[in-house]
Amino acid sequence: MFSHDATLEFEYETPARARVVADSVSREVDEIDDERSRTTIARDGALVTIEIVARDVTALRASLNTWFTLVDVAERAADVGRRTRVDG
Repeated sequence: MFSHDATLEFEYETPARARVVADSVSREVDEIDDERSRTTIARDGALVTIEIVARDVTALRASLNTWFTLVDVAERAADVGRRTRVDG
């Protein structure tokens, strides 16, 4: 039974940027999910929502740390890609 949950929402300046981030991190769902936690990712326009359910607080905390890191990396990569297109 999953008794702990969290919802993360990330709003971006454009739907295109949200799509890049959502597509980047959604690839990890099957790799990260296990018997202690499950994650779903959705995008609606410029809003990316990550919902996490976990069996215990430790698993929830670990999942939160992982997803915050993955989103941060995806955002940084998107920034580099945008600068490369503009500067190139």
